[in-house]
Amino acid sequence: MTGRTAMLAAAMAMLAATVAPAAGETTYSEAPMLAELVEAGKLPPVAERLPETPRVIPVFDEIGSYGGAMRRAFKGPSDRWGPTKMMEERVVEFHMTPDREVSLVPGFVETYEVSPDSSTYTFTLRKGLRWSDGHPVTTRDVRFWYEDVFLNADLTPNIGELYKSGGEPMTVEIVDEQTFTVSFAKPYPLFLNVLAKESTGRPGLDRPGFVEPFHYLKDYHPNHASAEALQAAMDEHNAAAWTDLWDDRGAIQSWWLNPDMPVLTAWRIAVPPPADVVVMERNPFYYGVDAEGNQLPYIDRIEHRLFEDRESLNLMIIQGEIDMQARHINPGDFTLFKENEANGDYTVSPWVDARTWTLIPNLNVEDDTLRGLFEDARFREAVNVAIDRVAINELVHAGLGEPRQAGPVSGSPNFDPALETLWTEYDPDRANALLDEIGLTARDGDGFRLRPDGRRLAIVLDTRWDDQSLELVRQFWEDVGIEALVRLIDRTLYTERMTTAAFEMRYASFDRSSIVSADPRLLLGWNTFGAKYYEWWNSGGAKGTEPPAGHAIRDVWSAWEAATTAATYDEAVARVQDIITVHRENGWLVGLVGETPAVFIVSNRIGNFPPGLVNDDVLRGQGIGYPQQMFVRTAQ
Repeated sequence: MTGRTAMLAAAMAMLAATVAPAAGETTYSEAPMLAELVEAGKLPPVAERLPETPRVIPVFDEIGSYGGAMRRAFKGPSDRWGPTKMMEERVVEFHMTPDREVSLVPGFVETYEVSPDSSTYTFTLRKGLRWSDGHPVTTRDVRFWYEDVFLNADLTPNIGELYKSGGEPMTVEIVDEQTFTVSFAKPYPLFLNVLAKESTGRPGLDRPGFVEPFHYLKDYHPNHASAEALQAAMDEHNAAAWTDLWDDRGAIQSWWLNPDMPVLTAWRIAVPPPADVVVMERNPFYYGVDAEGNQLPYIDRIEHRLFEDRESLNLMIIQGEIDMQARHINPGDFTLFKENEANGDYTVSPWVDARTWTLIPNLNVEDDTLRGLFEDARFREAVNVAIDRVAINELVHAGLGEPRQAGPVSGSPNFDPALETLWTEYDPDRANALLDEIGLTARDGDGFRLRPDGRRLAIVLDTRWDDQSLELVRQFWEDVGIEALVRLIDRTLYTERMTTAAFEMRYASFDRSSIVSADPRLLLGWNTFGAKYYEWWNSGGAKGTEPPAGHAIRDVWSAWEAATTAATYDEAVARVQDIITVHRENGWLVGLVGETPAVFIVSNRIGNFPPGLVNDDVLRGQGIGYPQQMFVRTAQ
């Protein structure tokens, strides 16, 4: 489809590292604010702060200038993902060209090699790489992450399927001070794709960052700190257990909450939440430079201003108070934003959004009757065809998206046109006939169908978005005798119910739909249609709920297990496609509208913003545009 993700199927070729000239042959430049600290003797010279081979990050348009602040917005302490995706650093990363060709490039490693059978991966850290406090990064940090974090049952109680091949977890071996290997019992040709999305080391520790600052975090880990020192830290931070210092809300390991936590990222937190304006400031030891040897980032700081609701954010935008943002911006307000471009001195710069707004039935819902209905393909088809997606697209998304089923977006290597259109044609007569066929023929005085137990057929729809789509769904379902009870809840409660499968049906932005092999978990049931089933499979039967014998979700898991042990990359991709086929045959989801624009508001004072890329969690959102190389044209 023209103007959508037309180039995502480009080959995932591994690129050699871009090599900067040796430090002795190059004069590196730095931000004036850092030069002042060097002159005052508070920082070493820039050449000593950079690794021997800095990462050369390509600029989109031009060599930028130093200084200024980028103004953004956030909704509160739990809204960490927008700031996070501005500054993640990974072992390897996806890189997207302006024409949307995707490749893999080294991140904080200088090189990586893959064994001929794709079972062993060798990574070499950049020599001279430093944490944001100036401490060297070595494989001691890798060993600490692997032995004390990844293999620690208190911090990582269950090693996820993305880090296994043939059911066996990966193993890490330290070769020397700069080099380490990751090995699998069987071939795993998709592992680099997984790392390009997953190797972010986020708080919560369910992603393999491969490095943690040993020199700092050892004082908060029982394998290295004394019991007295650890208890004192827990008392200081009001933690009931030492692991509370390490999770998303932890006062220590979370960069988002702790300004002292050493990071590798281009910026570090300076003013953490719950401040009304959260501030990230440049990392003086960031390892990236531009092609002329200017240490990145160009921008001094990023300021995230707290807002309460959609109207408040829209007002900030049209008053020219936002410099670069897509998060929380509703495509339905596209016309409003375009009409105010001149007044707000910004440009509306859409990317392609690789998500589909979706209703997710819970196959593990506690209500036996609802569970039986959700497991019935006739019911799933009925609730799908009862919805007029064209109307939702026009009324909610200004006609900018397309009615579609949840699944890989067009242009993805995994795109399936038959899945995209599965049960998306509006046909209330068909819906009524299917519901009658199931036996839901009795109705109450208000015209709603009755369940076999005599209760009204009602489904609670959990959402954290105040979205008109659900009011339209409510009306469409009422027309066929199903009551939709929309429940708007905050993000924290929504996430809790999602992860514990304590919902009947929920409204979600179904993403990770560009390069499915990098993270197929939503399609495997994780946090979606079969969370308890997934938990059972992922824990080897120790937790969760075992699906019935012959349940098709087992075919999904078998396909991923085959992909992770395939002999070749091409065979692995083919097995990933089998996952998509099983979804097409079963229709577990209720996709509504997708491939809408990801509406970026970009101040005209921001340089090097790349237009027209693909916005997806797999590609790490705006991170695929490399915010490190964006700059403020007129520093303020």
